Amino acid sequence: MKHLSALHKYFWKYRVRLLAGIFFVVASNYFAVLAPEVTGFVIGKVQQYISNAPAKKTENYSASVQVLINWLQHFNFSKIVIISSIIILLLALLRGVFMFLMRQTLIVMSRHIEYDLKNEVYTHYQQLDMGFFKTHSTGDMMNRITEDVSRVRMYTGPAVMYTVNLVALISLCLVNMLRKDFNLTLVVIAPLPILAITIYIVNTIIHKKSERVQALLSDLTTNAQESYSGIRVIKSFVQEKAMLGFFSKNSEAYRKNAVSLAKVEAIYFPSMTLLVGLSTLLTILIGGKMALANPDKVGIIVEFVIYINMLMFPVSAIGGVASMVKRASASQKRINEFLDTKPLVVNPVKDATDVFSGSIIFKNVSFTYPHTGIRALNNLSFEVKPGEKIMILGKTGSGKSTIAQLLLRFYDPDKGAIFIGDKNIRNQSLTALRNYISYVPQDVFLFSDTVSNNIRFGLRDQNENTDVRKYADYAAIDNEIASLDKGYETMVGERGVTLSGGQKQRVSITRALLKESPVMLFDDCLSAVDAKTEHKIVDNLNTFLQNKTTIIITHRILLSINFDKIIILSDGEIIESGTHAELLAQDGYYTELYNLQLTEEQTPA
Repeated sequence: MKHLSALHKYFWKYRVRLLAGIFFVVASNYFAVLAPEVTGFVIGKVQQYISNAPAKKTENYSASVQVLINWLQHFNFSKIVIISSIIILLLALLRGVFMFLMRQTLIVMSRHIEYDLKNEVYTHYQQLDMGFFKTHSTGDMMNRITEDVSRVRMYTGPAVMYTVNLVALISLCLVNMLRKDFNLTLVVIAPLPILAITIYIVNTIIHKKSERVQALLSDLTTNAQESYSGIRVIKSFVQEKAMLGFFSKNSEAYRKNAVSLAKVEAIYFPSMTLLVGLSTLLTILIGGKMALANPDKVGIIVEFVIYINMLMFPVSAIGGVASMVKRASASQKRINEFLDTKPLVVNPVKDATDVFSGSIIFKNVSFTYPHTGIRALNNLSFEVKPGEKIMILGKTGSGKSTIAQLLLRFYDPDKGAIFIGDKNIRNQSLTALRNYISYVPQDVFLFSDTVSNNIRFGLRDQNENTDVRKYADYAAIDNEIASLDKGYETMVGERGVTLSGGQKQRVSITRALLKESPVMLFDDCLSAVDAKTEHKIVDNLNTFLQNKTTIIITHRILLSINFDKIIILSDGEIIESGTHAELLAQDGYYTELYNLQLTEEQTPA
């Protein structure tokens, strides 16, 4: 239960709905418990009428019913029966109205809490650093925001409603029962302590099994998500049967644990029915003997039987409520663990008011990836002046992409610092920093949306008058987009599955160009295009990038752009640096790569 205390802030936020809901629950049950008293009174009148016994003074009724009975005493027997029937019908209608209002407040409140909690979880996801997403599966993250939140909602809505209903109904029924016959009431409620012990024991088992089931569900969701995303790889390697076996194994583990949990929960309902039925049996058995000894008790016995039957559903629901609470507690524990995860990259300034300008400076930067322990950069220092264009070359694993990720503060360096002008980016607004840079990642991602919306993704104002085609032409993709069935309004499917790898890269380039940021950062974004298209894009970029600070990370030398500086990386360190001519004069790695590339281009296909 301690994990559910995190939800108190939401109950306070919706306290008006909560208090109104509690009032409606009590009001609904108040009108419900009046009906048995009226029924008992009528049964007493019938017994008196049949036996021709003189009318006796009525007592031990609740204040409201006592006033009603005093009024009914002025009528004859037939009118009392008719009026009492109408009153019982009206009480049922009033109870129904308040039950409707009860659900409209408490259940709707739970939906608001579910909405807020999902937003809180999603917002926290967006605040976490890249390291978190490399160490947590997508399926597990999806499960926390869907299945776990849904189970928590069952606690904030139905569980709260049923609990208040149970407490209110039992309290009102017990008050009336004790007022009528103290000894009979004690006998009737005798099974309740056994009920409490049963609930405690079974709840403990359910809590442990619920946590296990939730963990297995996360594994199952992850397995399914990875299979859907990698379906082309699965089919190309003819691994459908192997993946089905893997999924079936996880599914079987989930099934066994879910069935085991269901079996434990199944103990609740027959136990509740047995204990409530035992109370009914005791009421009829002992009450029957009392009625034989004293016929005036017939009305009271009828009231007790009605009260016990009224208690059957809420008491039977104790098991379900306890199960909801335990499941919600297990789910909220997982949510709390996630929400307590602190991002390693912290945004010190919430408002994007910072204005960046000046040189980009890496000063003695070292970085090791926390989830792998791989050292990516080692005491790296270089400067990019405003308006300069630099190219960063190096073999796979040399640390090229790490430079881009540190500049955008996806990670923070272990040692050293990165400056833009005289500002350490670690102390500035993340929003302002990332708005200052247009980034084309190595791993292209397109959303399941239209081509146009994917290109406009980086625009905050989504200006419809923006000439998207002009920027697409720079990326040599305009004609291909125009030839699609619906042109720029064509849906690209999940992760851009309907486009080729080269097309996706060029759409990603268009998206970055459209942003028109002062700094352009390209991370090996031409790897999937042919040589002819690459030359065309590079020529276009040479025009577009005038007066823009540009960093191009690549594994090939781009000869069409006159770079102010070229940096060669190896094992996270700069091994060569200079202009194209200076590096050729050094006759080192750059010269070797340059000669190899010329040979490849001159060799006939």
